[in-house]
Amino acid sequence: MALPKRRTSKSRRDKRRTHQKIAAPALSKCPQCGEIKLPHHMCPECKTYRGRTIFVETEKE
Repeated sequence: MALPKRRTSKSRRDKRRTHQKIAAPALSKCPQCGEIKLPHHMCPECKTYRGRTIFVETEKE
């Protein structure tokens, strides 16, 4: 089994890891209410998607 001849330095190790970062999620504005939402998702505030109401809340007695 092959073994490294020298120990990998912290600098070299960290240079290799520079591209392994989490990107911030893309956000867009809801055209109905103006709230920030995820693209291609229903708006959590006004419950619309592409101009249509998706979720209608019913009142419990």
